[in-house]
Amino acid sequence: MGEKPILPGFHPDPSICRVGEEYFIANSSFEYVPGVPIHRSADLVTWELVGHALPDAEEIASPEGAEGASSGVFAPTLRHHDGRFWLTTTTIGRIREGQLITHAEHPDGPWSEPVRVPDTIGIDPDLAWDDDGRCLLTWRSMSPPGICQVEIDPETGERFGEARMLWPDGGLADTEGPHLIRRGHWWYLIVAEGGTGLGHGVSVARSRDPRGPFEQHQANPIFSHRSTGHPVQATGHADLVERADGGWAMVFLGIRQNGSFPPSHVNGRETFLAGVDWVEDWPVVDEDVLAGAADPAGFIERFEALGARWVSPSVARESFSHVDDGLVLAAGRDADSAEQTRVLCSRVSALEWDATAAVDADACLSVRIDAGHWYGAEIVGGVLRARAVSAPFDKVLAQAALPVGARLALRARARDGYHSSGVGPDTVSIGYEADGEFTSIAEIDGRYVSTELAGGFTGRMIGLEAVGGEARFAEVVFAPR
Repeated sequence: MGEKPILPGFHPDPSICRVGEEYFIANSSFEYVPGVPIHRSADLVTWELVGHALPDAEEIASPEGAEGASSGVFAPTLRHHDGRFWLTTTTIGRIREGQLITHAEHPDGPWSEPVRVPDTIGIDPDLAWDDDGRCLLTWRSMSPPGICQVEIDPETGERFGEARMLWPDGGLADTEGPHLIRRGHWWYLIVAEGGTGLGHGVSVARSRDPRGPFEQHQANPIFSHRSTGHPVQATGHADLVERADGGWAMVFLGIRQNGSFPPSHVNGRETFLAGVDWVEDWPVVDEDVLAGAADPAGFIERFEALGARWVSPSVARESFSHVDDGLVLAAGRDADSAEQTRVLCSRVSALEWDATAAVDADACLSVRIDAGHWYGAEIVGGVLRARAVSAPFDKVLAQAALPVGARLALRARARDGYHSSGVGPDTVSIGYEADGEFTSIAEIDGRYVSTELAGGFTGRMIGLEAVGGEARFAEVVFAPR
């Protein structure tokens, strides 16, 4: 069974579509700008980041600093219809304005100015088109609670008629994440149930009409890893796609926990893949096919340009960074502040990794969950400090002189906690690299930068900051083990 994600690291709430021989996945991104990353693949195994659907911080509407943690953009749906890519999602900071819709001819943009559908308060919107070309918006409504649907004009956001309830609350907790899929004469409503934690699962209903009524499968949830020993847990929030060869596939999110009980996960909810068979016109998940996944990729970044992997919480990255003989960051937080603000980030894609940064001034290389939960190797007044922040706690673990020409360095190593107690998911070492050799000045249990402790919906990121004044990063290296 597939134990490796196809999109490792913080890539939750996947939505997939196919155009010809190529596949495209959009993921939720919460407070990070630009938002909603889109990946492309020709084989469902190797994926390339091609861009983001929401480039503007104003649309993402996330407060800066700790207040913005896990706000911003929730789960998207990505579809291709009539020669265009269509994307719909929820921005929590503007939730009362309704669900957001944008479109583009190409997945790397430019994406249109978003419109919003009035009186659709809730989350997790989906788009589908019936046989007459009429567009249906389906979403998780808060009032009344359940999966609702209304016909719309996706170009303008205009509604036609009243919303109808397709799947009222009353079964498993948190019925959400709807996707309306057509196969033959049947329309399938795929939903997430049981919450996005360890009880997460996939349920399905079907109808001859995309407007319902829908018949729920008697064996719901049709897919879940809850109460099993599978290394991938919290599986759910699925989307289905017909493959180019006529078979079907399902993408879904899951987490990989580690350490002693209760275990922790650090890289957020990741995107996994499974096959789908059809038995009596119901989907049956087959995890023994399509289980291949590429190893996580590292990078050597010398900042000839600001690549698509780099994002920043709540604000446009261009507002404090530019490329000029390396990456130049404007002054961020003061050295005595524990709350990260202007930080340039890239997703952590592996459970074990090394990261280094060459920088010319007071700065910080960190691994973070959010603005108040991070470990960092920081230079302050020319002195290297190993710092651990897990709000409300803030501690400098050690200090050391930084050798001339040395690089800031972090290292994460997973731990096996099955036979002992008090063991976190990994150990993070903080120090420097000189002449290719890593020197640790402090080590700390990774659980304090885990979702189980920090809360929220994101995952670990590598962060770059200027501390107190401007700083230039000449090179950053991320190397999975």
